[in-house]
Order: sequence, then C-alpha cells, then structure tokens
Amino acid sequence: MTQHSDHPTPRTFTAAPALSGSVAVPGDKSISHRSLMLSALAIGESRVEGLLEGEDVLATAAAMRAMGATIERDADGIWHIHGVGVGGLLQPETALDMGNSGTSTRLLMGLLASHDLTATFTGDASLSKRPMARVTEPLSRMGASFTTSPGDRLPLTMKGACPAVPLDYTLPVASAQVKSAILLAGLNTPGITRVVEPIPTRDHSERMLRGFGADLQVEVEADGTRIITLVGEAELKPQNIVVPGDPSSAAFPMVAALLVPGSQVTISNVGLNATRAGLIDLLREMGGSIEVVNAREVGGEPVGDLIVTASALRGVEPDPARAPSMIDEYPVAFIAAAFAEGRSIFRGLEELRVKESDRIATMAQGLRAIGVTVEELEDGIIIEGSGGAPLAGGGPIATRLDHRIAMSFAVAGLVSKDGVTIDDMRPVATSFPTFLPLLQTLGAIA
Repeated sequence: MTQHSDHPTPRTFTAAPALSGSVAVPGDKSISHRSLMLSALAIGESRVEGLLEGEDVLATAAAMRAMGATIERDADGIWHIHGVGVGGLLQPETALDMGNSGTSTRLLMGLLASHDLTATFTGDASLSKRPMARVTEPLSRMGASFTTSPGDRLPLTMKGACPAVPLDYTLPVASAQVKSAILLAGLNTPGITRVVEPIPTRDHSERMLRGFGADLQVEVEADGTRIITLVGEAELKPQNIVVPGDPSSAAFPMVAALLVPGSQVTISNVGLNATRAGLIDLLREMGGSIEVVNAREVGGEPVGDLIVTASALRGVEPDPARAPSMIDEYPVAFIAAAFAEGRSIFRGLEELRVKESDRIATMAQGLRAIGVTVEELEDGIIIEGSGGAPLAGGGPIATRLDHRIAMSFAVAGLVSKDGVTIDDMRPVATSFPTFLPLLQTLGAIA
C-alpha cells in the first residue's frame, strides 16, 4: 500500500476548458507482475520498459531477487532482469513478504510448486484475510505441500515438488490467477499441463508465456470454453518488453475528453487486450468518438494510441455478459452515463459490491449528491442522463477510500456548474500516482 499521511486530502474539481494534448498512463499491473516472473525464469537479460512501480509489483521483484534473479532499474526507468532459467530458482533465505498483493502470492505459489525448495509467504493484514485454497488445492495435486494458517490463509509455508505431476484441471470459478498459477507450475513439470476454462478470463499469462517461447496452445470450443495446454520443462528466452498503459487508468482521461466540450486528447500506448477493453466498446456504442491509431503488438499484447474527441453521448443498456471485460471501469462509465441523452441501465454487476468499496452503493450516493437521478438495483444501477448539460456539482463526495470512486468524481467535476469536492484524494496514489499531473498536462486543472 502507498504510504499516506494520516489526514484526508480533500480537493475540488471545477469546470475545465477544452482538454488537449497527449498523455501516457501507468503500466498495466497484471502484465508488470508477469513480466518480472517470466524474465526471472529466462536465461539471459530481459529488459522491461513501462513497469508499474507500485508496491504490489515491487513485492514480486523482491521475491524474484530473493530466489536468485538479478533485477535492477536504470536511471531511465528501464528494468534489467538476468534470469536463472526454468528450474533454477534458489531457496529463499527469509520469508517472502507479499505486502497487499494477492496476484504476487498466488502466481508465485504456482511458480514455486514445481521447484525443489521451501518458501514461506507473509502479507499485510488485508492479504492475510484472503483464503488461498483455490490455488493450494490444484497445486497440491501436482505434488506441492502446504502448511497454512487457519482458513487456508497466510502466513503459509509451501514445499515444492520436483518433479511435479502434470495436471489436467477444469477451473471451478473464473480466475485468471488460478489459471496462471497452474500454468506457471507447469513450466518446470515434465509432460503436458492442461487447464480448461469454461468462462474466459484475462489472458495475459498465455500471451506472455508464448512470447517467451513456451510451447503453449489454446483451443476454443463452440461454447466458448478455452482449453490451454502447456508442454513442460520449457526453455524461456529473454525478451524486451514494453508494458502497455493500463486500460483501467486510461478510462479516466478518456471519459474526461468525451465530456468536456471542444476536447481532443491522445492517450498513448494503451493495452487493447479484448479481455480488458470493454469500456471502449461501450463508450463507442454511446456515440463516443474514440479512434485507435498506430495499432501494434508488443510482447504478444495488442496496443494502440487512442484519439478521443468530445462527443454527445446517448444512454445505453449494455449486455451484462460484458462485465468481466470492464469490471474496474464501471464507476467512470456511470459518470459518462450521467451526461448522456436518456436513460442508461447497467446490470450483472454483483461483483462491484465486493470491490475496495461497494461501488454500486457508493457511486449511487455520490451521483445523487451532484444532482443525478439514479435508481440502485441489487445487481446494478439506472441513471437518468442530463443530455450533456453540466451537473450542479456538490460534495464532499464520500469515496470510502476507493481510488476509482475518487477519480470518477474528479472527472465529473470537470463538467459541473459549481465544482465537485472529493473527500479524500490520497487513495488515488495506489493505482495512478500521476493522475493530477496528467490532468494538468491536458489543461483540466491549474
């Protein structure tokens, strides 16, 4: 977690002149974790540019260092990783402190499950509440053994198996972390590891494993089920990786540019992976002008620059099946809907009730406070749009220490009559430390 001062930092965001300029957003967190792990398993030097340097990702870097990889950051912000090869990880001398990072914990447990070593994982109070059974159960079948705290929680100690037993596993819940843990364990396991995924989840692991040279195949059945096979005892080759900008962070300048009259903004190097890009599709359906230019593939990931031009938006009723591809972007999508012509109905969003805050209730309360007519549903929200007219504004908005709520209402303030006051901007630093400087660059704030 980012170190905050002890006192809330309120801030008021007021009507902005037309936004213009070109900006970049922080690197994608999911890809940052995986680039460090796989680079540490390749033989030779990998270079990673654009790594998200948040505390979660730094916990992964520290763990890979503790097991023998050489990881250094140069003055230009490029990370250089000298890997030890698949199977070459060393016994860590002390416990691996994962901080608040569930991704680091679950993926590293998979990575270590097929190595002949013992490791203890610890974490902060929040991480220590999260059950790990969904990962320890399949990894135990591969031969790893675990001694966990009550409730399958951290701290836990694991002993890897070498050779591990290849696994054929159907995911009982949609989880990219469980899928990735099994595939990472399969790297040093003789034979074929197979994961069946009835509901597709983000596919960054598959793309990056292929990019590093692993023998990995994905078959998609008629009903959408994905069957992923990995041939073990892989030999990974070092890569030069440019981490794309996080689409969840790009959402905020994107919606701001659509709403502030006369704006045109370029957001460079944004990840456009289809399993993550649902918000772009939604905003286009609402009438938003979002053009992708310079589309390219970097490290197996689709990337492009977005040119976003202010547009009149209309209400929408998106398919609930879209939710996984934009689950983190709904708060700012609700802001877009508040300025659209007509009514928007969002459903299938039960997951939002168990995020950093209950994002449906918190957004509904905040929208009412700035003059929007909303109806809260058990699994979503109905929003009556203003037809492009500026909202009254108001606040302070109770953000419940949720970074995405704070940034969403900051965007609303840029198209308000009287400004929108956010009760506390400190949490924004956890995912988007450059949020305020970015708004300054675009001319949104002084």
